[in-house]
Amino acid sequence: MRRKASLAALAAIALTGCSSIGHDGRDTIPDMTSLAFTPPRTQTQNMLAAIPPPQRPVAIAVYGFTDQTGQFKPGESGQQTLSRAVTQGAGSILVKALQDTGNRQWFTIVERESLRNLLNERQIIREMRERYLGETQINAKALPALLFAGVLLEGGIVGYDTNTVTGGAGAQFLGIGGRTEYRQDTVTVYLRAVSVRTGEVLTTVTASKTIASQALGASAFKFVAFKELLEAETGFTTNEPDHLALQQAIEKAVYGLVMEGVELKLWDFADQQAGWPLLWRYKQESEGKLSAAQVQKAMERASKLAPLKVMKDEQLESSSKKGKRSGAGAP
Repeated sequence: MRRKASLAALAAIALTGCSSIGHDGRDTIPDMTSLAFTPPRTQTQNMLAAIPPPQRPVAIAVYGFTDQTGQFKPGESGQQTLSRAVTQGAGSILVKALQDTGNRQWFTIVERESLRNLLNERQIIREMRERYLGETQINAKALPALLFAGVLLEGGIVGYDTNTVTGGAGAQFLGIGGRTEYRQDTVTVYLRAVSVRTGEVLTTVTASKTIASQALGASAFKFVAFKELLEAETGFTTNEPDHLALQQAIEKAVYGLVMEGVELKLWDFADQQAGWPLLWRYKQESEGKLSAAQVQKAMERASKLAPLKVMKDEQLESSSKKGKRSGAGAP
């Protein structure tokens, strides 16, 4: 009897622990380790890297990407704390996403978030060269002019909705059972491109990402013999990092910004034949005809295929002539 109860408790624990969060960006949460690690690439980073090169890089400036939600992180008791609900370093995440676009081929990013520090350092260089080298004019080779941007990126984190989905399940039989709980939050970002020359808002995109939290547990409370009580309990909780979800939302917004700009003729691919499948899938997703999961699967299948070869008119004519010759020589 004691052995049967122990086996039943172990089975309940095993069944409860077989849940998987899924291959949607949440499988990048590392196992428990005391060592420093480099986070693996997210699926949105792979989407940005797969974008074909542009005709020419776009000079772009980011002054900041702020938290506009005004929300604070709730504590375990449900009361708000002094910590913000989302990270305050979204500007750095945006710059990294811009660099990852097309493997650093799409955007030339100029530093504007810490512009005061940059100008102070340039002033120190000019004063030191004037004092110790006797320069009365700026040496263009030693201190060239700063780059300026043609496009300014604005926007921020506009929404952080908690408990958009909650639920759970549990079962118990003769004091042995398991339970699971689930909660989902949503973070939303907006990103707009502004023309520096005219001040016109060129395009605006939005992207959202869910944040999942899941708790699993099992317990046993049963008399296995006279005056012998079996009591066992186990469980664990998995919380998706908020900054990881925000990173994927920003990367998805940058991906949409590139596609929107191509569609509006603000910029274009160097090879239009290589870029049109990505643009078509983005339009299908934005119109609701395809889901994000379907687009992700299509991109994974396309990455495994051999690249398409576009033949010129002369090559087509020569290949058709060769085909006619071989056909004429056949018996």
